[in-house]
Amino acid sequence: MALPRTYESLDCSVARALEVIGDRWTLLVIRSAFQGVRRFDDFQETLGIARNVLADRLTRLCDEGLLRRVPYQERPERHEYRLTRKGVELWPALVSLMLWGDRYYAPEGPPVLVSHKGCDGHVADGLVCSSCGRALEPHEVEPVPGPGVRD
Repeated sequence: MALPRTYESLDCSVARALEVIGDRWTLLVIRSAFQGVRRFDDFQETLGIARNVLADRLTRLCDEGLLRRVPYQERPERHEYRLTRKGVELWPALVSLMLWGDRYYAPEGPPVLVSHKGCDGHVADGLVCSSCGRALEPHEVEPVPGPGVRD
């Protein structure tokens, strides 16, 4: 039996948020957007996602206002996808989920570290730099390979 796509009977903000971002492909598309992926073919190649599934997720994220389509070519018409403010505001939740996954599901160490640009630290619990203690924002970090990355 498939789970319903909506949770109208639940008076719960978690349930409402899951209606938008509650499947694995959607969160991975958003993660890739934070890592600088912008174009359809790049999302598809990076994620290994079926084209029809990716098209559906990108459309839904645009419809929900987490991504916006921006033209970059006229003939043929092509667009790239950029995070909106609403999408960027998912950063704390996404990083917290990643850190939780690192703690419980990365026995060889984190596959990706979120590095503080211009510092030798990485994002830690509380979204602060492990080296300088500064509270970090998405534009101040970049993903780098961690000790658990696979070849």
